Amino acid sequence: MTTRDRDYQVLIVGGGHAGAQAAVALRQHKFAGTLAIISAEPELPYERPPLSKEYLSGDKPFERLLLRPKSYWEERDVTMHLGQTVVSVDAEKHEVRTAAGETIGYRHLIWATGGAPRRLSCAGAELAGVHGVRTRADVDRMIAELPGTERAVVIGGGYIGLEAAAVLAKMGKQVTLLEALPRVLARVAGPDLSAFYEREHRAHGVDLRTGVAVDCIEGSGGRATGVRLADGSILPADMIVVGIGIVPAVEPLLAAGAAGGNGVEVDAYCRTTLSDVYAIGDIAAHANDFAGGDRIRLESVQNANDMAMVAARTLVASGPDEASPYHAVPWFWSNQYDLKLQTVGWSTGHDDAVTRGDPATRSFSVVYLKQGRVVALDCVNAARDYVQGRALVVAGASADRALLADASVPLKDLAGRPEN
Repeated sequence: MTTRDRDYQVLIVGGGHAGAQAAVALRQHKFAGTLAIISAEPELPYERPPLSKEYLSGDKPFERLLLRPKSYWEERDVTMHLGQTVVSVDAEKHEVRTAAGETIGYRHLIWATGGAPRRLSCAGAELAGVHGVRTRADVDRMIAELPGTERAVVIGGGYIGLEAAAVLAKMGKQVTLLEALPRVLARVAGPDLSAFYEREHRAHGVDLRTGVAVDCIEGSGGRATGVRLADGSILPADMIVVGIGIVPAVEPLLAAGAAGGNGVEVDAYCRTTLSDVYAIGDIAAHANDFAGGDRIRLESVQNANDMAMVAARTLVASGPDEASPYHAVPWFWSNQYDLKLQTVGWSTGHDDAVTRGDPATRSFSVVYLKQGRVVALDCVNAARDYVQGRALVVAGASADRALLADASVPLKDLAGRPEN
């Protein structure tokens, strides 16, 4: 029989938004049992979104990123195992093993590990000066190199890449942004929004190139010196930032027999196929009502918090009537320059899009429809549309297309009948 080093009634693996919120929610729901968080990072749980924005720019010190002060966790008897990584799960024995060789038992396990930045697969990807943006340590390495950086190449035209490019451009760096697809934000937004952000970045001096492929990273003395493109041209660079998505950190769960692949499959209560094991946040592949019931992963703070609440309520419920299934409309945000993008709903699969307002004014919205229903909105410096449009998405409302395009008509007045 294996001798365990420690035992907890609830063990949370992952110290990001999802893991921290799960611990907070459990204590708020009067869970009085032993509770611990294992985090691969040495820091207490902190906000991730500001890393590529206010923290990189120096506008927000790390202390202001902490989700809760140290005293909060101590007062609520949440044990922190920081700087430790779980390498295996034994679902039958209800225990995990860490890289340091510790065996820790659990009654319930909440897996909230998020993911690691997806790395380039080409030669030179491991050279110094090539950065992902996921943790404080990632961004600290970038900050340390900023004084010696004049030319930066950002690979990836998603939110992370665009945000990093905006910060670097505002710092006066020469920034080139490369996107392999024909437009930026291609996986999450329509062509109108993509075109707007491409114009904005170019207006701020970013050399933004779409439809380009990276061949390899050039280097000298173990350090990156440039990016070679598929056409043979070389872009000299003092810093290279890679923002091409994340790889869900789920290998130990899959090896233990959990269903999944690109993430871990969960039911409406965030339960995996392993007994007493939950998965929440970026890694949780769930059937989402606002994505037509398709199984998706959502990489957002909103999803992390909402799933943490569902898992906590389910875990402490004394009966099925006390648990509440996951049913939350997706929402996201991105800050670039003086532009605040707020997104609500799930636009993937839309068959129509209506631009509301004039993008030239830098305040407008794009309303996405599917079979006549409002399924999502992208709102740029248009907080009122975001707030009022959310109700249309939640209701599955239909609305007149011409009225949707008229920015003088409040969205709250456009609710049609929900789809049956």
